[in-house]
Amino acid sequence: MPKSRTRFICQQCGGEQTKWLGRCPDCGAWNTLEEVALPETSSGGTASSPQRRYALLTGAAASAGASPAALLPQPLPQVKALSQERLSVGYAEMDRVLGGGLVPGSLTLVGGEPGIGKSTLLLQVSGYIAEHVGPVLYVSGEESSEQIKMRAERLEIRGERLYLLATVELEVICEAIARLKPALVVVDSIQTVFATHLTSAPGSISQVRECTLHLMQVAKSSHIPMFIIGHVTKEGTVAGPKALEHIADCVLYLEGERYHTYRLLRGVKNRFGATHEVGVFEMHGDGLQEVPNPSALFLSERPGAASGSAVVVSMEGTRPLLVEVQALVTPSNFGIARCTANGLEHNRLLMLLAVLTKRVGLALGNHDVYTNVVGGFTLEEPAVDLGVAAAIASSYRDRRIPADLALIGEVGLSGELRAVNRLGLRVREAAKLGFKRCLVPASGRAERLRRELEEAGLAEECRVIPASTLAVALEIALH
Repeated sequence: MPKSRTRFICQQCGGEQTKWLGRCPDCGAWNTLEEVALPETSSGGTASSPQRRYALLTGAAASAGASPAALLPQPLPQVKALSQERLSVGYAEMDRVLGGGLVPGSLTLVGGEPGIGKSTLLLQVSGYIAEHVGPVLYVSGEESSEQIKMRAERLEIRGERLYLLATVELEVICEAIARLKPALVVVDSIQTVFATHLTSAPGSISQVRECTLHLMQVAKSSHIPMFIIGHVTKEGTVAGPKALEHIADCVLYLEGERYHTYRLLRGVKNRFGATHEVGVFEMHGDGLQEVPNPSALFLSERPGAASGSAVVVSMEGTRPLLVEVQALVTPSNFGIARCTANGLEHNRLLMLLAVLTKRVGLALGNHDVYTNVVGGFTLEEPAVDLGVAAAIASSYRDRRIPADLALIGEVGLSGELRAVNRLGLRVREAAKLGFKRCLVPASGRAERLRRELEEAGLAEECRVIPASTLAVALEIALH
C-alpha cells in the first residue's frame, strides 16, 4: 500500500522543514509553515520526485507535439535558433519594459495590488493580439466568462479569436492549450490554479510552484508566450516570490497610488532585455492608456513661484524621467521633529538632512521636514540626492529655485557631489523639455559633456553648470 509522509513548507519562501517551527529559518517569516502531505509511490518515490517531474514534463512536451528525445542534451551548434521575431503587445510602453516585445515561449509574471489594473491591462493586450496576430486563450480562475465579457464590452474589445476559459484545473488548461494552439495565453491568477495530483490547497506554495513549472514547460515546448498574474502580499511582494520570480523569464509589477490615475509598469527581472525599465499608463473609464511623454506630464502642474520645489532627472532603466520633488520645512511645535518621505527612501532622506546640518550649516534639528514626489512616483537612485537637498534648503531659506534649472548629482557624507551614470542622456532629456541649465557634479565627465555640447552647437540650449560640493551647488541654485 502507498505510504504518506508530511513536510512543513513555508508559504512565503518555499523552504521545507521536517517539523513545525514558529519562524521559518530560511526567510525569517512568522507563522508561515503549513503541513503538507506528500504521498509516496509503491517504490518509495514521492509525488514531487524526479520521476514524477519527468513524467509531467514529458507529458507537456508530448501534448505540444515534441518527442521525449527533445529533452535530451544537445550540442550548441545543433540547437536551432528561434526564427520568430518578438511579438508586439500593442503598447509601446509595455514593449519597452519587455525589452522590445514578447519572446516566443517566454513566461511573464505580472504582479500588483488588488484593483491596480492587472486584469484590465492583460485583457487589452489579449484583445490586440487576438485582432492582429492570432487566437488568444484567456484563463480566469476568479471570474466567470460572463463577467469577463462585461469588462471586455466596457473596454470595447470584440475579438472573435479571443477565447475565454473559466477553470482552475491545471490539466484542463493544458488540454485547452494543446487543442487551441493559441498565439498567447493569459492565466488570471496563478494562485487559483491547482494540480489534482497534489493534496495541498490552491494558493499554497507547493501548488503555485508546481503549476508555474508545468506552465513554463508547456510554454517552452510549444513556443507560446504566457502571462501569469500573481497576487501581492501585505509586504508588497508576489506571494511565494522565490518560487515564482526565479521561474519566470520576466517579472513585471504594476504600481500606482490609490488616489492617482497614473500606473507604472516596472520590470524587475528580464532574461531577454534590460531590467528596471518603466512604462507609464493612465487609467481611464475605457481602460489603461499609455503616456508617451511622462516627463512633461509630471511637470505640467508645477508651480512657478513657490519655494521648496526642484526638478530632478532620474534614470528608470534606459529612460530618463524628469520629476518634480517638493519639500516643506516648518518649525516643530511638539518638541520632537518629524521627518516624512513620500516617494523617497526614508533612510536616504535622514542622511541628506544630516549632511545639510553638518556640512551646509542648516539648523534642521528643530524643524519638521516633509518631502513628496509629485505624481505618485517612487525615486530610488542616488542621482536625485542633489534635487532633494536643494528642495529642502529652498523651503528652509524660503528662496525659489529657478524654473529652468534641473539638478543632477549624488551627495556624499562629506558634502561632496559625486558623478552619476549617463549624464549626457539626462542633460539632453532636460534640454528637450525646455530646461536651460543643468546643475551637475564637477568631474571630468561634466567637462567632457560640456565640450560635446559646444561642438554639437547645443551649449546655448542647455548650459552645464558644475559644482564640487553641496554648499556650492546650493549657492548657485538659491542665489
